[in-house]
Amino acid sequence: MNKNDTIFALSSGPGKSGVAVIRISGDKLGTFAKKITGRTTIIPRHAYFTNLNDKAGEIIDQCIIIYFKGPFSFTGTDIIEIHSHGAPAVILKIFKFLRECGMRIATPGEFSRRAFYNDKMDLSDVDGLVALLNAQTDKQRIAALKSMMGGDSDIYTEWRLQMLKISAYAAAMTDYNSDDLPANIDETIYNNIKTLYTAISDALKKYNASRAITCGVNIAIVGETNVGKSSIFNQIIGSARAIVSDVPGTTRDVVSATMDIAGYMVNISDTAGIRETTDTIERIGIERTNDEIKNADIVLHIINPNDEHTAIKPGEILVVNKSDTTTKRDVPGAIYTSAENGDGIAELMSAITDKINKITGNGESVLMINARTYDLVQTAADELKNAIEKSNGDYDILSEHVRYAADAIGKILGVIGANEVLDMTFSQLCLGK
Repeated sequence: MNKNDTIFALSSGPGKSGVAVIRISGDKLGTFAKKITGRTTIIPRHAYFTNLNDKAGEIIDQCIIIYFKGPFSFTGTDIIEIHSHGAPAVILKIFKFLRECGMRIATPGEFSRRAFYNDKMDLSDVDGLVALLNAQTDKQRIAALKSMMGGDSDIYTEWRLQMLKISAYAAAMTDYNSDDLPANIDETIYNNIKTLYTAISDALKKYNASRAITCGVNIAIVGETNVGKSSIFNQIIGSARAIVSDVPGTTRDVVSATMDIAGYMVNISDTAGIRETTDTIERIGIERTNDEIKNADIVLHIINPNDEHTAIKPGEILVVNKSDTTTKRDVPGAIYTSAENGDGIAELMSAITDKINKITGNGESVLMINARTYDLVQTAADELKNAIEKSNGDYDILSEHVRYAADAIGKILGVIGANEVLDMTFSQLCLGK
């Protein structure tokens, strides 16, 4: 990849639209902006309405042109945005014109990669951008926006700065006389390491909350056959997705849907009824039910009014269905519902929302740890623990462990990082980013 190439891409969505935005990034694009607008001067960040002509002088489309002069742009380079009509034929014609002008189509994430190289973003910010572009619910939007705007980066940067200071002081312990060092420096070093370790460990403990926000809360509807699991599923999602029948064992596979509950993405699954069976296909469905239970953040355990019940397990909501067939309400802690007439569904949705809020910590102050960063944060915590427990007063060893922790956080930020880490991060972005 040549960082000096002039690149372009469609930044708006593909397909027919009212307006398309084509973004160009390169050096000294002011001259090109003047050429395509037909002006002798052009002011950055001003919008110019113009007929965009090809090299033969034929009009391609009527467009709005905006020029952003580097370093005051998304990438830190010069950028031109062409706002054209969103017809596929118009976009293709503009692409052909830009190629004829010596430009090339950008690779996925190349605009953001340029922003990274020009210190406009770090990798933590890019992670936030990826999450924002993938956001489907309001809570995902809020968490991703906070990360993209530097909220997570500020935390990581401060952790790394503290680690580098500790490592430097620890190294100095072996090079300088104690009289030349601050008083109680050894105690201060260990206390600072413990404080950092606690902060990072707390962040790791909240990983499930972060995962639930970014990937969705997993809810499994389980129970024996013919208790109304599929009917409850249909009531919750508001459509008849699952087949409902009085015949036991109707649901033989997992039926899933994704929905928004209180701003959170929720992955809800209707599972096969659990019972002893010789039917091979039904047994496979029951095995998949057990897998869903293992992966669930919340389990809706559905029973009939006359069924025996056990104590409610953590993460479980006990639902007594078919409340329209009985007047009893003697199961403590259970929610009584009727999938037939909708009785108790609102109470059930309220209980689900309460569980989600507990799992996600109400979506506030959650460091957005993803699959890329989790192992690195864990490595940092492990190295700080080693510094506390395994250095045995040897400050050279202590310094090394803390430096390794700082290196792990540095990889999260992209301050130090192998090319494969960069490739993995930027490849998740679309062409116009």
